[in-house]
Amino acid sequence: MIDSPGGCYVAVRKCAGVWETEAMASVQDRELGSAGSISSSGCCQHLKIHEDVKDYYGKRLQGTDDLVLNACVTPGKRLTKYVQDALKDVHEEVSSRYYGCGLLIPECLEGCRILDLGSGSGRDCYMLSKLVGEKGHVTGVDMTDGQIQVAKKFIDYHTQRFGFSKPNVDFLQGYIEKLGDIGLKDNSFDLVISNCVVNLSPDKTAVLKEAYRVLKDGGEMYFSDIYADRELPDAVRTHKVLWGECLGGALLWKEFVEIAKKVGFNEPRLVAASKVPVENEELQQIIGDCKFVSATYRLFKVAAGVPRERSRVIYNGCVEGCREKLEFDINYTFNEGETVVVDEETAAILASSRFADEFTIQSLGKVSPSSGERPPREPQSAATDPFWLSEHVAEGGTSSCSAACSIQSKGCC
Repeated sequence: MIDSPGGCYVAVRKCAGVWETEAMASVQDRELGSAGSISSSGCCQHLKIHEDVKDYYGKRLQGTDDLVLNACVTPGKRLTKYVQDALKDVHEEVSSRYYGCGLLIPECLEGCRILDLGSGSGRDCYMLSKLVGEKGHVTGVDMTDGQIQVAKKFIDYHTQRFGFSKPNVDFLQGYIEKLGDIGLKDNSFDLVISNCVVNLSPDKTAVLKEAYRVLKDGGEMYFSDIYADRELPDAVRTHKVLWGECLGGALLWKEFVEIAKKVGFNEPRLVAASKVPVENEELQQIIGDCKFVSATYRLFKVAAGVPRERSRVIYNGCVEGCREKLEFDINYTFNEGETVVVDEETAAILASSRFADEFTIQSLGKVSPSSGERPPREPQSAATDPFWLSEHVAEGGTSSCSAACSIQSKGCC
């Protein structure tokens, strides 16, 4: 039984692979608030949204099969064998309560300190805890007691499974908008990840601010989430099922880009995107013409003093799981040993982040037309637009650098 607006509950059942709904009168319904910020009800409205989300993920959903839509299980990038092997080691009970909308596996992880915002049952945390190794550490934060308890239950299991002498993962209960309240300090993590959770927050700007605060200089926020192609009407934003299933709180993707840069991050780098279909007929009527995508972005915290100069870079091929090529975003795929000229911002990111030791980087001035060097690819709207990329994927393209080749310079990959 799932709440919906308009004085109804929605009873959900799965029949022959198709979800059906039946509306039943109820006077106990509560509406959700605005998708992005404090409403006229102020903090009380935020609290109400938090409580509704806790109820949805802590009590109503007991496994992936309980989801009404498939927004939260949309696949991300293709998996390497390196990642697949780590995923196989995660306990079945943890994986069965996974509700993410992409697989969050950034590269170059050994020894990193990682924070997972909205860690749920801990699937991504445990997988990453194997990949960072015994010298790295992963912290998961979730506000839902039931999910935290499931995650903590298997700490010893995974420590033994990975052959570690002591745990390299912990789980904290708290709000991702207020990480300071649970003791997370400034400049303390190399990576922040989040998997289909930011859209559930009533204050997305606060989430990105906190992520920026706890990241070290050169750190990265690598995350998947759901985005909308337009401002969502109240009927969508206040619908409990649509909010709980990650659509009601989806940001307009252009608004996300603006917030990220305002907080201090560099221009968001789009990694992957795919359409989110809504097959439930009753929910389709509520959504109307609104369209949604699942997208993975990477945001970097580059210190102001880092030089920003066009550069010639060569990938050394030493990142585990990506030795032949490193698919950085849809603009850049770096093949081992190949020289690539990159723009100022990309050069600054590579030089100041955990990728610095994985590249030979040489600053250069303007490239002479007769030098034979390929000029850096100029940023275009398609480089950050997840709807453009999802359309390309739907037409049989890919979600990596090759997708951008069709609109950028020849020889992109």
